[in-house]
Amino acid sequence: MAIKDRVVVVAGATGGLGGVVCAAFAAQGARLALLGRDEERLQAVADELGLKEDRALPHVIDVSNAEAAEACAAAVQKKWGRVDVYLHLVGGWAGGKPLPETPADDLTSMLDQHVWSTFHMAHAFVPRLVANGWGRIMAVVSPGGRYPAGKASAYAAGKAAQEALLLSLAQELKGTGVTSNILLVRTIDTKHERVNAPSEKNASNTLPEELAAMMVNLCSDEAGTINGARIPLFGGPEP
Repeated sequence: MAIKDRVVVVAGATGGLGGVVCAAFAAQGARLALLGRDEERLQAVADELGLKEDRALPHVIDVSNAEAAEACAAAVQKKWGRVDVYLHLVGGWAGGKPLPETPADDLTSMLDQHVWSTFHMAHAFVPRLVANGWGRIMAVVSPGGRYPAGKASAYAAGKAAQEALLLSLAQELKGTGVTSNILLVRTIDTKHERVNAPSEKNASNTLPEELAAMMVNLCSDEAGTINGARIPLFGGPEP
């Protein structure tokens, strides 16, 4: 494994998945840039993981803002002189109505959360990763982007565009030592219902620990040839 002392940027570090992912990388000896909207919660993550100032950089950011993304990348570079891994764990859901009844604001929100955030953060971080000659980019994406359900048009549009950005980026990164991969999940099971109360409904849930383990694995040197992959983590094929 090649994670010890790597600089790992986690966007969405205070979420249910983000905290587990941060813990997994901290256990591997990584340096962590913790990104989110709440300074106190970010510092709490660093404190809970026992990360001292030289091992953690809590950074408040709106990842859908281009200037904020560039400022964040510059802050990480200034602190540690490099960036090695960017993990995009940001997003949300809007839906429940047929397309003719879906507010335009829902589509705007989904594009901001999934597409523009990915676009701006890639703009800021990819050149720095390429400059290293080694890097990893990952995001959590839904099969609903490629195989959308009804009454989920805004969400599906956002996830489909996010997936297209990252898979196109993977083609551009060939030969650079940097990879771009997406992890597919249906439901992130932060309450561990699949384990504690198994049912047909939650059988395809993905535990945060399973996602974290895959991310750690993809950051190994041995995983350097995995690029542009859509990796399903829900116990079966799509859909």
